[in-house]
Amino acid sequence: QVHLAESGGGLVQAGGSLRLSCAASGRTFSTLPMGWFRQAPGKEREFVAAVNWSDDVTYNADSVKGRFTISRDNAKNTVYLQMNSLQPDDTAVYYCADGWGRHYYEYNYWGQGTQVTVSS
Repeated sequence: QVHLAESGGGLVQAGGSLRLSCAASGRTFSTLPMGWFRQAPGKEREFVAAVNWSDDVTYNADSVKGRFTISRDNAKNTVYLQMNSLQPDDTAVYYCADGWGRHYYEYNYWGQGTQVTVSS
């Protein structure tokens, strides 16, 4: 079993930045590929970014390319999402999960989420 806890969300103006963190415990974190998803009110959960276990393969959704960067620190059992040039459309609850792919059903354990609100 894997326990995941997101943090770092908050309220930010358009054009601003936030860095989300996801702390993991339980199974050996360093062997797990990890991903970030987001869900806005009334919308389906949407893939944001994923990183492999060794932090040398990443991919992002087209909507965040060039603005968001996923990374991890296996020594700290933590995966990060650096979000720059935030826009109101980025407002959502952001979740981390262990798995690999662009679909929520390809992921196993999920955190409780952290709210990101971008004001215009």
